[in-house]
Amino acid sequence: MSVGSSSRDEPDQEATVTSDVATTGQIDQESAAGSGSTHGGGRRRSLEREGEVAADFLETLLDIADLDGDIDLDIDGDRAAVAVVDSDEGRVPRRLVGQNGKVLEALQELTRLAVQSATGDRSRLMLDVAGHRAARRAELVEVARAAIASVKESGESVDLDPMTAFERKVVHDEVLASGLVSDSSGTEPRRFVVVHPAEDGLASRPGEDAAGTGSEASTSGPPPVTDDGPADPA
Repeated sequence: MSVGSSSRDEPDQEATVTSDVATTGQIDQESAAGSGSTHGGGRRRSLEREGEVAADFLETLLDIADLDGDIDLDIDGDRAAVAVVDSDEGRVPRRLVGQNGKVLEALQELTRLAVQSATGDRSRLMLDVAGHRAARRAELVEVARAAIASVKESGESVDLDPMTAFERKVVHDEVLASGLVSDSSGTEPRRFVVVHPAEDGLASRPGEDAAGTGSEASTSGPPPVTDDGPADPA
């Protein structure tokens, strides 16, 4: 397993008070910085722990099924990233990905449940098998860029094909980076992304949440917190 970082005779009372306040402020800032660093380090250790538990679960599963594959671990943003990759002994069976990644999605959910059972905390780890998600992400970026170009040229909204929650998240992120807006419409498994001109905002449209944004929607403001697992609330 590779685990894929003034000089006066009298003291100047006002100056003394000001100095004390400045010193206290400096101490508070240093304390806050240290606390933030400690919190960040604790979060990283938690994600590393998630990856280790996931790796143990997947290695056991591969052994039971007598399947080849190595486990790579990483941290991607605020979540653990686990990948089953080809090993020296053989290739990872592509049936672990399944049609349209359905087997991979199921395997990811099982792995998240295994991590939650061991740690007591809900996991948002991302699982990839044989580079499927990485390759699909590159394809989706191109799909999103084509839609963005079309919207900018025509000024009209563009509906994309139905996608999984992971796929929609990739598109939303790309649209957000372009300065346009997007949201999701429809219901699973036919839920899809709609890309809008920036001036359209996120007015409520049929199929959206009541607020008209949805947990996946991208806007020109700060990126929303999303969960790109199969249990997608948007």
